[in-house]
Amino acid sequence: MNKQIFVNLPVRDLDKSKAFFEALGYRFNPQFTNESGACLVINDGSIYAMLLTQPFFKTFIDKPIAQATEATGVLICLGCESREEVDGLVAKAVAAGGRTPRPPQDHGFMYSHAFEDLDGHIWELAWMAPQE
Repeated sequence: MNKQIFVNLPVRDLDKSKAFFEALGYRFNPQFTNESGACLVINDGSIYAMLLTQPFFKTFIDKPIAQATEATGVLICLGCESREEVDGLVAKAVAAGGRTPRPPQDHGFMYSHAFEDLDGHIWELAWMAPQE
């Protein structure tokens, strides 16, 4: 069975958030994108992030929206095919206005690094050595 995941994230400025992720090489599905939200395609057919304006995001919840620049409620981790892909995506994120919350971590069998997007959401990137 094909499983899909849609991570919903509140954003302050949808156009700036879209430009940020496009600078990383991602695209948006126009079928699920409008002035209230944009469907970020992470992996065709299975992984998406819905970037929702804060007023629209609020319609789905009855609690205050957590400000990711002040507190972390979730870490989004994406697997990468190489260490170079990890470093390349982090470099693109920083060039597009993001920041790195910590130095890269090299454990030999696993290499990871992370970036914060424009709203402070943390995106972990990890490469795992192939198992022999």
